[in-house]
Amino acid sequence: MKNKPILIRTGITLLSVTLLVAVIIFLTSSKGPWGIDSGQQDTKGLKDYYKNFFPIGVAVGPNSFDGATGELVKKNFNSVTCENVMKPALIHPEQNRYNWEPADKIVAQAQAAGMKVRGHTLCWHAQTGAWMTKDAEGKPVSKEVALARLKEHITTVVSHFKGKVYCWDVLNEIISDSANVNKMYMDTDPWFNICGEEYIPKIYQWAHEADPDAILFYNDYNTENPVKREKIYNMLKKLLAQGVPIHGVGLQAHWNMNNPTEDQIRESIDKFASLGLKIQFTELDVTTISRRDTSRAFTPEKEKKQMEFYKMAFKVFREKKDKITGVTFWNVSDRGSWLDRGGRKAYPLLFDTNNQPKKAYWEVVKF
Repeated sequence: MKNKPILIRTGITLLSVTLLVAVIIFLTSSKGPWGIDSGQQDTKGLKDYYKNFFPIGVAVGPNSFDGATGELVKKNFNSVTCENVMKPALIHPEQNRYNWEPADKIVAQAQAAGMKVRGHTLCWHAQTGAWMTKDAEGKPVSKEVALARLKEHITTVVSHFKGKVYCWDVLNEIISDSANVNKMYMDTDPWFNICGEEYIPKIYQWAHEADPDAILFYNDYNTENPVKREKIYNMLKKLLAQGVPIHGVGLQAHWNMNNPTEDQIRESIDKFASLGLKIQFTELDVTTISRRDTSRAFTPEKEKKQMEFYKMAFKVFREKKDKITGVTFWNVSDRGSWLDRGGRKAYPLLFDTNNQPKKAYWEVVKF
């Protein structure tokens, strides 16, 4: 009985020593989260993990290369897309005036960092100055005037960035979301309302003439929806049959934690690749906001679901690497996303509000 207290104290001491040793081993180990080398954590970014697969891009603004955010961008990405400043309304706000400075700044910074640049976008129904399709009284211009203005815009913009921008989203979001398989085009597209289908092959030809080396894409969202996917496929197939210089399709990938499914992503890749087109995921993010969810927090449940979705998506991307020529995230980190609205944050990216890797990041690079 006299030895019992000593044995108890000895047991506690041994347990404490064992735990202390385990902690020391963990802290000094070269293996960090998910078994990834901690030395690599300091030097490797997303682009390095995926160097044998495809470029990893990000959508940026003119100040995205500044400070800590700039270091994050240069470490993790080797391709950039101008989020807004190359869109028609911003780069060509008035008929006889171009605003080159913001886009030129991004291109110069990207080139200095050894990064590729995607051009976004030459023709879109949104973020386009009204002057391009309307007269001084606000009425639609004639087809001849609309086509002349569009040709001048595309020729001038593509020529300005020739040799600096390697690919262009020539046409953005023309296909209707309607479940009606016979309703092909969006009612809100002013170019289609004035010119009909005639303008679509023309804009690709004009872009190609301005820069024969540029890779030309069609870019759209909801490309995993079977009805919309079929419409996009049929349009692209028709354009290719006409000899239109279109080289790739951009699948925007504005997804959420529950949609699309793995099978839908695979089906879209295979469907468009069957046309011989290059595939890029051009605007990737995975929102945690849903209509039924009133929470403003990035809860553990959301974190887990988002992590699992990103893990699944990049597994598919890696398996389809022979068909994919780029994956671009839409914005840098959760610090700011186009999806944040109404006081709610979407938390859609791989880096948190402090520009630190989230758990989803480690699942994306663990393979």
